[in-house]
Amino acid sequence: MNAPLALLDIRGLRIAWGGHAVVHGLDLRIAAGERVALVGESGSGKSVTALSVLRLLESAELTGQVLWQGQDLLQQSPAEMQRIRGDEIAMIFQEPMTALNPLMTVGQQISEVLQLKKLLPRRDADARAVHLLSETGIDDPERRFSAYPHQLSGGQRQRAMMAMALASEPKLLLADEPTTALDASLRLQMLQLLADLQVKTGMAVLLITHDLALVRHFADRVAVMEKGHLVEQGSLDEVFDQAQHPYTRRLLSSRPDRQGLVRDEADHNPGMTASDTRPLLEAKGLRIRYPMPVPGLRGWFQKHYFTALQGADFQIRAGRTLGVMGESGSGKSSLAQAVLGLIPFEGVVSFVGQSWQGRPAQDLGLRRRVQVVFQDPYGSLSPRMTVGEIVAEGLQLHHPQATATEVAQRVWQVLDEVGLTRQAFPDLLNRYPHAFSGGQRQRIALARALVVEPDLLVLDEPTSALDVTVQKQILDLLQSLQKKRGMAYLLITHDVDVLRAMAHEVMVLQAGVIVESGPARDVLTQAQHPYTLSLVNAFPPMPWPDLSASLGA
Repeated sequence: MNAPLALLDIRGLRIAWGGHAVVHGLDLRIAAGERVALVGESGSGKSVTALSVLRLLESAELTGQVLWQGQDLLQQSPAEMQRIRGDEIAMIFQEPMTALNPLMTVGQQISEVLQLKKLLPRRDADARAVHLLSETGIDDPERRFSAYPHQLSGGQRQRAMMAMALASEPKLLLADEPTTALDASLRLQMLQLLADLQVKTGMAVLLITHDLALVRHFADRVAVMEKGHLVEQGSLDEVFDQAQHPYTRRLLSSRPDRQGLVRDEADHNPGMTASDTRPLLEAKGLRIRYPMPVPGLRGWFQKHYFTALQGADFQIRAGRTLGVMGESGSGKSSLAQAVLGLIPFEGVVSFVGQSWQGRPAQDLGLRRRVQVVFQDPYGSLSPRMTVGEIVAEGLQLHHPQATATEVAQRVWQVLDEVGLTRQAFPDLLNRYPHAFSGGQRQRIALARALVVEPDLLVLDEPTSALDVTVQKQILDLLQSLQKKRGMAYLLITHDVDVLRAMAHEVMVLQAGVIVESGPARDVLTQAQHPYTLSLVNAFPPMPWPDLSASLGA
């Protein structure tokens, strides 16, 4: 008996630029109503495969066949491809802020699709756009219809993108990393929404992602890509429980873990003194407010504020990690900026008795002791400075008496410490950030912070932009450095797995208020507050390690 005709049947697809192939002979079938996940690290060829289906790769050399309901898309005319795009095959892109037109409201953009593809009158198209916004879970859809992309949150923008993709009722939806920039609970909401819409409309979905937790929640079948080759595919259970290829097994084993994490020795070593356990950083009554413009005459006579953080009390000891968890807008980043002395605040932030003065000369000594590693290493590293200049800059500022030879030796020492060795990168100091991968750039950012030997590192979503395998490498490196140097970490993240791997204590923020805090094990396994439970349950936990053997209990 012959297998049913596939909705999309990719046969021997090869994608190349200038004779250099990035996808090698890929074979992939997707049936009507099926959910398929295409997984792999950055650069594996996932996104270009999806873009080739819609013939959106300019100047690329495409060979093989991309059969859409039996018709080869690689042989279709531009006019026919224009009809198929959006009408039969739609796509959700990774970053909605760059995919949406900033000069049009989201409603106008959805309505435009309906007018072009479904030939609806404008009034009917507008009404249908409002309905689609409502179906994708956007609150107050009539008002959001008139909002511009920058006026929506990340989750709302992604929902608007989904509404636009579904406007012409496609048979296949290509979802390229649709939840990468979203909070954990929001990722699950978006995934559930996509699953509900898929069941309702009967469309097929190709989910492109490196997040294996998402795959387990969504896919019927999984295909794994490595360096342009499809190395394994099968049902969800076959790939997750009986993976055959070493690369697939490596991806599955890349979930963050707590190996090497510095433990609470004070709880297991009665001989430790009070000075060993005193707080390195202590905040009391920390309050952060931002001025808000008020229209009309009231704005002339009365000041209005938005409170981002209200009455926060917390402390961090040397060699410990305080994880701060919460969704976007909860106050996490404002808290981090206050700890770094970058914004005005009310209350007390004391670093071993020393507080920020708001004057560069007086704060210079404290700046050396408190350093930061940002979320996006590409955005935080100057593109005009070499790696050598980037890492040496802090050393030259805080130790101006150091000679050029001493600076160079210290720079190489810290680069070697973060895994960028002279043997592997002989010309490392003279290269620019764009010449490195995301994980390597994050190691450079870490070296820049470590070179001045800080006591506290503020880690603002340090791995959210990285693939799972690179994420694990960076987290393992941070654990190793903490154990070696005894540094404290303030870890800002929305990734519960990262907290499970890194945090000793966890503090949960909701709308600027601490709703729960305590030891990581208690908060992440026995959460009391409903908001904490919603975050922790967004994705299944990995087993909490048995520490009795390692602690000698």
